[in-house]
Amino acid sequence: MAVNFARPMHPGEFLREEYLVPLDMSPGRLAKALGLPRTRIERIAREEIGISTDTALRLARFFSTTPGFWLNLQQAYDVETEAPKLAADIARIEPYAPVGQAA
Repeated sequence: MAVNFARPMHPGEFLREEYLVPLDMSPGRLAKALGLPRTRIERIAREEIGISTDTALRLARFFSTTPGFWLNLQQAYDVETEAPKLAADIARIEPYAPVGQAA
């Protein structure tokens, strides 16, 4: 099993560092362009909340990406941050093996 020492990247960090900062764009300006409350983009950029499907659709349109791009960032972050918290519970789950087959 490979060990990953990098910390998970919140999609808000990616939005901030790869789009907002280089474009010299404020979260408020982006929110206005997306037709969203300013606080939603501010909270995403501060890594307080995640990216919803609604937000992913809007970001994809604005930045000419895909909704899946944004949702995959969110999903990867969620898995990386939740897996350590649930590791003990997950380890107790016995994999399904049909009758007559070894696990």
